[in-house]
Amino acid sequence: MFVDLNGFVAHVQTDGPAGGGAVLLLHSLGTNLHVWDPQAAALARAGHRVIRPDLRGHGLSEAPEGPYTMDLLARDALGLLDGFGVRQAHVCGVSIGGRIAMEMAALAPDRVASLMLCDTALEFPPPEAWQQRMDAVARGGMAAVADAVMERWVLDQSLPSSKALRRMLLRTDPVGYAGCATALRDTRGADVIGRVTCPTTVVVGDKDASTPPAAAQAVRDAIPGTEFVTIADAAHIPTFEREDAMTRALLAHMGRVVPTPGASAAEAGLAVRRAVLGEDHVARSDAAANALDAPFREFILEGVWGRVWTRPGLARRDRSLLCLAMLAALGHDDELRLHVRATRNTGVTEEEIAEVLLQVAAYAGVPAANSALKVAKATLDEMRRA
Repeated sequence: MFVDLNGFVAHVQTDGPAGGGAVLLLHSLGTNLHVWDPQAAALARAGHRVIRPDLRGHGLSEAPEGPYTMDLLARDALGLLDGFGVRQAHVCGVSIGGRIAMEMAALAPDRVASLMLCDTALEFPPPEAWQQRMDAVARGGMAAVADAVMERWVLDQSLPSSKALRRMLLRTDPVGYAGCATALRDTRGADVIGRVTCPTTVVVGDKDASTPPAAAQAVRDAIPGTEFVTIADAAHIPTFEREDAMTRALLAHMGRVVPTPGASAAEAGLAVRRAVLGEDHVARSDAAANALDAPFREFILEGVWGRVWTRPGLARRDRSLLCLAMLAALGHDDELRLHVRATRNTGVTEEEIAEVLLQVAAYAGVPAANSALKVAKATLDEMRRA
């Protein structure tokens, strides 16, 4: 379908049930939405609502005159979610798509449930290399850079899928390519570092020369609690050349951060509990479980995590804020400490914790807020030292 979006006409494809959890897939520079075909099919079969746009200037989308910025491209994607009535989505991106996804999470943390970032980076130096590439395209069209680009995209250019990628590249509008290349040239890691806190998986091909494993590790280190996956014998765009490995990584990410459609309340609750409290905490808690607390654990998983935290009416971040306020007001210090630690996964900032505790002081009393403030300060200090 085609939609009016932020001043241009965008081409968008949707797959899967309309009522499924939304997954936004963002492609790489010089390709189009079809670069995600294998993974989109797998997500749709699993019951997810998959939304795939052609970025501005790519595929069948219009190519407005540039330059473009990463902020502009992120707002395109957020506007697309608005147009489809999607309040919150899991966002997955390859290369520039991954960087756009990070920008979205920094701009509007309540709109991004999780991130899967494939073969991307915080920034893409050196600027002069991008300018040289844009100048070459301006002089000779996409064919002027095709050979050099393909060497970085795949390991085996003889594969039918690699030839399909080359056709995508050659059919890309030079105006759109140059606009997005400008965004990559000018983007800076400082724009997102410290501002992305949602559950994240970083995936990188072990032979990616464009955004090598060191760049992926920098992304991992910038986002608390990030999972890290390396795909063997993969270059910059593994969605075709290493289709099975990429699909497994994506489905594993979705299984970690969202309940599987059709899952029981306990299964759904366990998935959300892991995403909010963290894999390590849940593993320690489960290891200490015994016959005495098994019924209580089942009640919490099903009744609280599986039936309350999974409801669509509030974003996970909003539920986190409410938990902090209520636990502080009631003086439940141990649980408060646990949910302060969970803010690294829910996107709640220290400034927001301070505002919550002011509300507690106003409506539940200064002594309760003062006690909670001491717990929160000590816990945040521990988190910074860890």
